[in-house]
Amino acid sequence: MARKLKYILIFLIPYCAYKSFYSYEIKSFWLVLFAFVVIPLLELFLKPDEKNLSKIEEEIAKEDIYYDILVYLIVPIHYSLLLLYLFRLQTDGLSLFTITGYIFCMGTLNGIFGINVAHELGHRVKPFERFLAKMLLLSTLYMHFYIEHNRGHHKNVSTPHDPASSRKNESVYAFWFRSILFSYLSAWKIEIQRLKNKNLPFWSFENEMLRFQILQITFVLAIYFLTNGFVTLCFIASSIIGWLLLETVNYIEHYGLTRKEIKPNIYERVMPHHSWNSNHILGRIFLFELSRHSDHHYKASRKYQILQHHDNAPQMPTGYPGMMILSLIPPLWFYVMNKQIENYLQQHPNLAPY
Repeated sequence: MARKLKYILIFLIPYCAYKSFYSYEIKSFWLVLFAFVVIPLLELFLKPDEKNLSKIEEEIAKEDIYYDILVYLIVPIHYSLLLLYLFRLQTDGLSLFTITGYIFCMGTLNGIFGINVAHELGHRVKPFERFLAKMLLLSTLYMHFYIEHNRGHHKNVSTPHDPASSRKNESVYAFWFRSILFSYLSAWKIEIQRLKNKNLPFWSFENEMLRFQILQITFVLAIYFLTNGFVTLCFIASSIIGWLLLETVNYIEHYGLTRKEIKPNIYERVMPHHSWNSNHILGRIFLFELSRHSDHHYKASRKYQILQHHDNAPQMPTGYPGMMILSLIPPLWFYVMNKQIENYLQQHPNLAPY
C-alpha cells in the first residue's frame, strides 16, 4: 500500500503552485523553492532505493488503474492552474518581482506536468492517453516533442544523430540551443518522411506538424484575445522556461554516453548503460519515475510504476532536481560528471569506449 500511496506526494506540486499564485514577492516562488531547494536538500540525506518489484508485483501494478488515474488527473489540474496563472497576472498592483515568481512557477509546472507527464502518456498505446499527452504539450507550446521524442530521440539516443543527447564537455547552455533548434527541425523531417512513405501531400490535414503549429498559434491568439498582450507574453515566457527544464533533463540524462557504431550509421541496440539513472526516491516520485531513465530507454513501453533499476546502469550522484542545478554551473558539472564517467568505465571496461 505504501508503494501506491507514495505517489500522492505528487499533488504537493499543484498545492505549492496554488500557494505561489496567491502569494506575493518571495512567496510567489513557493513552487520553485520547493522543487529546486527543498527536494535537492532532502535528497542529499535520503538513501537511493534500488529495489525492484517482483514479477508478480509488477504484473499487478501494470494493470492497476490507480496509477493511470493519477496521470490522467494531472491534465485538468494543469489546465486549471494555467487558467489561475493567467487570471492572477491581471491582478492590479503586482510588482515585477511577484510577476517573475508567477512566471517561474508556471514554467516549473510546464516542465513537471506539461511536458514530463505528456512524456509518460505519449508512450502509451491508447488514443485517449496520446490525446492527453498532446493536450499537455499544447499548454506549453512544445507539441513537436511528441513526434521527435518517440520517433527520433528513442531511435537515435546516445548517437551523434540525436540533438537531445548531450556530449562530453558540452555545456548545458550550448546544449539548450542545439537541442531546441534541431529537435524542432528533426520533428519536421520525421513527419515529412512519414508523409512521403504514405504518398501523402505536405499541405494536408495528415501533416501532424502543420496541425500542431495551427493549434499552438490558435491557443496563443485565444489567450491574447481573452486577456491582453502582457499576459500573453508572460504565458510564452513560462512556456520557454518549461522547454528549458525539459532540455536540462535531456542534458543530464545522457551526458557523455554514446552507443557503439557497429557499421556506418548503424549503432548497437539501446541498453540501460546508455542513460544516466537515479534511484533517489523524491526525484522519482515527483517526476513519475522519469529518473529511472535507463530502463525507460531499454523498454520504452513500460509504465512509470514498473520501471526497474539495472545494476550495470550508470548512476547519478543525487536526484534529478539536484543534478539539474549542478548542470547550470558547467565547471562544477564537468568536474563531477567526467569523474563519474571515468569511474563507471573503470568498473565496466567492456562498455567502453564512449
